[in-house]
Order: sequence, then C-alpha cells, then structure tokens
Amino acid sequence: MTGRGNPPEGTPEGVPGGGDDEFRSVVFDESFVAAARLEEFSAQERLGDHAPAVRRRRTAVGSAPRQALLLVLLIAVAFGTAVYLGVRHPYQETSQPPADALRSRIIPLTVTEPVPGGRAADLFAATAAADFGIGGAGYILPRAKATGHFDEGQVMDALTVAQEYLRASTVVPSVLTGSDVRSVRLQLDPDLLGQFDSSVHRPVDDGRHAATAWMVRFDPRRVELAGQGVRVEGTISYGESDAAHLEVTADHTVVYALRRAGPAASRGVPADERASLFTVHRVVRMRFDRADLDANQLQLTETLLTAGPLACSADQADHLQPLLAGERGDGATGTDPYARGGQKSAAVCGTLAPGALPYLPRP
Repeated sequence: MTGRGNPPEGTPEGVPGGGDDEFRSVVFDESFVAAARLEEFSAQERLGDHAPAVRRRRTAVGSAPRQALLLVLLIAVAFGTAVYLGVRHPYQETSQPPADALRSRIIPLTVTEPVPGGRAADLFAATAAADFGIGGAGYILPRAKATGHFDEGQVMDALTVAQEYLRASTVVPSVLTGSDVRSVRLQLDPDLLGQFDSSVHRPVDDGRHAATAWMVRFDPRRVELAGQGVRVEGTISYGESDAAHLEVTADHTVVYALRRAGPAASRGVPADERASLFTVHRVVRMRFDRADLDANQLQLTETLLTAGPLACSADQADHLQPLLAGERGDGATGTDPYARGGQKSAAVCGTLAPGALPYLPRP
C-alpha cells in the first residue's frame, strides 16, 4: 500500500507544499513583536462597548534608542558651544587688528644769541614764512586718485580726515593754549585713546607718551599767541602700506608769533612789538583701514617734531617751552662716555640756523 495521500481539498496551509509560498520568508520573531507599535486588547478589554480591537503601545522613556539620545546630546553641546563662542568673540572673523602705538620724537633747536623780537608782522616779513599760507589754508591736499585696493572716494576721505587732524593739532587756538584736547582726541582710532589719555595726563618724553607728539601746545601761564595768524607750508602725500591700509604722510613747517603771557611781562613795551617767532618742522604719518574711513578717524603712527628756539634742558613733553624775545639758549648738555652705572643719556639737541631767525635792522 502506498502512504497517506493529500486530502481532496489540497495540502493544508502552513505545511510543506502548501500555498502562500511567497510569505515563507516573513518571520515574526519575539523582537519584532516587542517592537510593534500596536497592541491587541485582551478579551476582557474588548467586552466594553465600541472598544477598538487594538491600541497604540505606550513606549517608556527609558526604552528610547540609545543612538537618538546621543544625537540629542551632541546637538545640545554643539549649540551651547556656538552660543558661548559668539558671546566671547562676537566679531572675531571681521574685526580689524588693533592700531599700532604712536612712536614720536622731539628734537629741540636752541640759539646762541638773544631771540629777535618786534612786531609780529615785521618778523613774518623778514623770514620765508612771509609767503606761507595762513592757518588751516596752508594744508593743501593733493589730487585724490584710486590706488590698488582703495577707490578715489576712499582716498579723498582719508586726505580730508588727515587735513582736519593737522588743522586741529597745529592751528586751533584752544588747542595751542592747552585748554582743548577733545578736538584732537575725537579724530583718533579708538585703539589709540588709552595712549593719548596717558600722554595728556602723565606726559613723558619716552617716544610714546609726550602730549606734544599728538599736538602743538604751549603753557598758557607763560606764552600767548601774538596775532597775525599761524603760517603753514608743506606737502601731503599718500599710498598703500598694504592691501588693507592707506597711509598719509604730512611734512610741514609751521611758524607761530608768540609773546609772554600777562600784562606784567610787557615791561613797558607795546604788546604788538614784543613778539618773537617760533618755528616747528613736523612730519606726521597717519594710517587708515576701512573701518577708520567709515568712522572718519585715523591711526597716528609716527610723528617727528623739530622746533626752536628752545632750551635744550627744558622738558617739552607736556608743553613746548619756547625761548621768547631777548632770551638765550642754554646749549646742549655734555655727555660723558666714560660714565656708566645708569647715567641718563642727554637729550638730542640741535642749533637753529641763523637764517631761520628773522633779521630786523636796527632803527
């Protein structure tokens, strides 16, 4: 006899050889069932009216995938770091480097003969200053042309700011008499303000902190302007120091008519006949980046001031101390090259050329 054959209705489902062969690869193991989001109600739960057959499975917080928690943690850390760096360094990528400190030098020029005195108009007429421009008009700007990295408008802006600084620092009466420093301070790059304030409040001729390196000014208790205006002549040039900076250089001679302050100093001589001339040769280097141009400010990088008649021994850091009509210079202080052990070097001092002084014929 042969073995049992298949029933008349065919091979039952779920046994080898049955239908639905295409679903054989689907295996519902325990992990798949546990991860299912739907759950069948129990028989007791389904007794209620209108109860659905299934419900959504509640997932405990602790059962969230570890990778998701780690991802959320990393995002939070990255966001916190970005906020922290943004607060500590808000403009790190676009900020400009700080301006360099001003370097300065003051060289006094003395005289061996009494300083000539007289009427201011006659004194000016007896020197080359007779043909100089009067006041701020003496600061004549060159024609502005585009450079490699700055257009014509930017060059013109730099020249205009430089001109305003030169005027404020050499011809404005309130600055010359020492009562005004704000006119100069407002035109400086903010990075220089600390050095400027230190120079004004604690001046010292150390090449960094002389008030007279930033502006020409006199001690109003001793000196006053004698009228006839300030005479100015010189040149202004410009060029790029690098791709990010425009540099303007001013080289001018400025001549002042001065007299002793106060009526008691006249000694019976009319005020307009007791003046003397004081001459300043000033070289100034100014630098501009694009932020300075936008703010109408400048970086003052270097000044060289040669002036006379001055006494070699006088301190010129706070105010310039001119020799006035009838006064003589004290000559340069000798320096002993054999002396050591901390001896302070004598200040550099020159002699004012006789041709730079006005010659007035005796009546």
